[in-house]
Amino acid sequence: MVTSCFLSSSSSLHTSFSSCNRRQILCKAVIGESRIATQCSSSLSKEIRNVTCGILAAWAITSISPVIAAQRLPPLSTEPNRCERAFVGNTIGQANGVYDKPLDLRFCDFSNDKSNLKGKTLSAALASDAKFDGANMTEVIMSKAYAVGASFQGTDFTNAVLDRVVFDKANLKGAIFKNAVLSGSTFNDAQLEDAVFEDTIIGYIDLQKLCVNTTISEEGRAELGCR
Repeated sequence: MVTSCFLSSSSSLHTSFSSCNRRQILCKAVIGESRIATQCSSSLSKEIRNVTCGILAAWAITSISPVIAAQRLPPLSTEPNRCERAFVGNTIGQANGVYDKPLDLRFCDFSNDKSNLKGKTLSAALASDAKFDGANMTEVIMSKAYAVGASFQGTDFTNAVLDRVVFDKANLKGAIFKNAVLSGSTFNDAQLEDAVFEDTIIGYIDLQKLCVNTTISEEGRAELGCR
């Protein structure tokens, strides 16, 4: 008996059974591009084999997937001057978001900063509940950042790379996304009144999702090409 447990990023679990060597158990947990395969020979009962597969699948969720565990953020950094690390940025992984330690900017206040953030690499930054109101973030690389509930009122993102950023529940009123890359970013329940989307670079599917946001002004919808 072969028991295969397949786990998608949506946490749905599908179990299928097919005839095979009764002494072989094969349990696979697949999440995004991550895969764990554990194979063993056993004469255990069907019930125990199923429990074994379930345990492996559960372990895979908690140990591998950053998507599913997105809400399970690490404890707030106790590093002195952690907010000032944004002025240096993440210089290791660039747009891929690789780092030696998290760039933790949660609850930091960068309001009206006009020079320290410009052109910096903030890839994979933890920026939830931070304030960037009125900041100059032109040419910033912020790929894979987590900015849930952050405030970016009037922030200038001109020529910025903002791909795969989680802007859910963020305040982006009056933010300027002129010629910015927004591919793969999410804006669920975000406030986008008076945001500027002139020459924004965004994929068709991502555009469809963004256009669902009813806070975007008519001018913004025209700039995006929302129908």
